[in-house]
Amino acid sequence: MKLPLSLILIFSLLSCSIMIPIKVSDADDITIEHTPERLARGEYLAEHVAGCTDCHSRRNWTLQLAPTIPETHGAGGEIFNEDMGFPGTLYSPNITPAALRSWTDGEVVRAIVSGVSKTGQALFPIMPYPNYAHLSQEDIYSIVAYIRTLPAIENDVPERALNFPLNIIVRTFPRDAEFGVLPYPADSIAYGKYMATAAGCADCHTPMKKGRPIKGMEYAGGYGMGMPSGGLVNSANLTPHETGIKNWTRQGFIARFKSLDNVAAQEIPLKAGELNTVMPWTYYAKMEPQDLGAIYDYLMSLPPVNNPVVKYPEPGS
Repeated sequence: MKLPLSLILIFSLLSCSIMIPIKVSDADDITIEHTPERLARGEYLAEHVAGCTDCHSRRNWTLQLAPTIPETHGAGGEIFNEDMGFPGTLYSPNITPAALRSWTDGEVVRAIVSGVSKTGQALFPIMPYPNYAHLSQEDIYSIVAYIRTLPAIENDVPERALNFPLNIIVRTFPRDAEFGVLPYPADSIAYGKYMATAAGCADCHTPMKKGRPIKGMEYAGGYGMGMPSGGLVNSANLTPHETGIKNWTRQGFIARFKSLDNVAAQEIPLKAGELNTVMPWTYYAKMEPQDLGAIYDYLMSLPPVNNPVVKYPEPGS
């Protein structure tokens, strides 16, 4: 019996997927000390900058700004699927001690900066390990120390289902990482770039083509993201162009975030027919004003890009 060429190709690709090596070293044998300074820094980064517990919690999409649901804090289970523009169905993992108890500190660090799980699975870069690879070793250690202190929540999260051929190609994504350097805050532009990288600003504010950022359009907005309840929202242009933030003042930029640093901002019901936002405003609202100001300084140093963005485009447009 002669197999169809299509089946032969599928079997060949499946075999190759098993053989494709993940080019990442073994996890370091380390134990991270939980100092008060690390726990404080880790809490700040995980909760208000890097957004660890934003993605690794369920969000309440019936409220404006979609704040996280407190009882799911760090327990994962948030869904990212094709309706939202993702190549398959993914779920954010549980990062509370209930799930990470068997992980070594080195394995957690490797997952954060290199994109490989304890079991050797290549992580999909919705977990922005390419960004976290640029953070300092001390900042990464602080994040690991902090998430070890989260309340343990038992939550068995479903396995992801990536579309073909990405389910094979994903094994080529992880890479060994070299830690970055935390700039002095006095160097506002360099420090702002560091904080913007930690916050993943470019990930959502850079348009994509075939899954890759469009060169020359960094931070120019227009990246469309589907809402869980339906509809599409385009990210804003953050470059210093008239179609971006050229007319924003530093003080106004900071105030836009800090105006949402209150409990009431997390309790506003979404009106019927109103579209929500993916932007985790309620997390970033608690960033330090000097850090928000540094991000503004960095954004204003970027090349201006003419890219008018319609935030809520009409269906089919």
